[in-house]
Formats: sequence, C-alpha cells, structure tokens
Amino acid sequence: MSRVGNKPIPLPKGVKVEIGETLRVEGPKGKLSVAVPRGISVRESKGTLELARDGDDKAALHGLTRALAANAVQGVSTGFSRELDIVGIGYRADIKGRVATFTLGYSHPIEVLLPVGVDLRIDKQTHLVLSSADRQALGQVAANIRGLRPPDPYKNKGIRYTGEALRKKVGKTGAAAK
Repeated sequence: MSRVGNKPIPLPKGVKVEIGETLRVEGPKGKLSVAVPRGISVRESKGTLELARDGDDKAALHGLTRALAANAVQGVSTGFSRELDIVGIGYRADIKGRVATFTLGYSHPIEVLLPVGVDLRIDKQTHLVLSSADRQALGQVAANIRGLRPPDPYKNKGIRYTGEALRKKVGKTGAAAK
C-alpha cells in the first residue's frame, strides 16, 4: 500500500488547479505542469488534491505522481531555494543579468547562463542563493554550479551546499614523501 500516494495535498489560497492529462498548477510564483500517467486519477475536493490508482501495478507511479504534484503546489505558492558557499582564496562569483561569472582558480573565468525561472542572488561574492518555483530545475542548476569546482577533501576548497559536511583528509607527511 502506497503511503505517499494516498496522502492528500492541501491547496493553499491563491493556487488554482486544472486537471486533465496534465495537472496544471498556477499560483503567485508562476505556473507548473505535471504529467499524469495512465492509471492514475486526480480529483480536487474540499481544498485538497487526492490521487488514486487503478491497480497495485501502478503503486510506484502513484507515489511519484503525488510527490511531483505536491512539489508543484509548494513551488507555485512558496517556492524553493538552495544555498551554496564558495570556499577558497580568490574564489568568487558575480552576476550580470542572467549570466553568472565564477572565478574558481582556473586560468579563465567560467560563465553560466541561468535558465528562465531560476534566480540567483549573491551575498558577499561567496554565498549564493538560488530560488525557483520548479524544484527539479533548481536542483539541477545547483548541482551544475557545484560541479564547476567540487569540494576538495584535502584543502576544503570549492563550491559546496550550505551546511554540507565535509570530511577533511590528511595529506602526505614529510617522512613518507622522502
């Protein structure tokens, strides 16, 4: 029995839902759509969305569709955010329009074009705050930015998620190197 799929999704005020082959959700932060697979039915009742499935062979899709719909509802009402920190001497970021420029110790600056719907705010050149209504796009952009210079376990330099725990490794000692 799917525990996730059976949970109702509360609809906040200001969120409008259009049910069809795709679930269209519209709110103050934007519009999103979620594909509803065959065998999964969506209905709206008493300010909540409820999903049901035809048979037990659709259990995995039931939970997935419910989670995607809940993310869409939360995204258009409150939105999502992801924070990253740049650690390293001389490492910094700058933004002009939709293009973010990173100086990460390479011989050249790296430019990243932000997709429509994902916003970037930079505090003190080393703290990045990404925000979007689309959780999937936000996570992908954050992962792409982190991938420009992943955290180094020896020097603790690089781009990391805020609050990400790093295990610092010990480098070579002087006696072993001789």
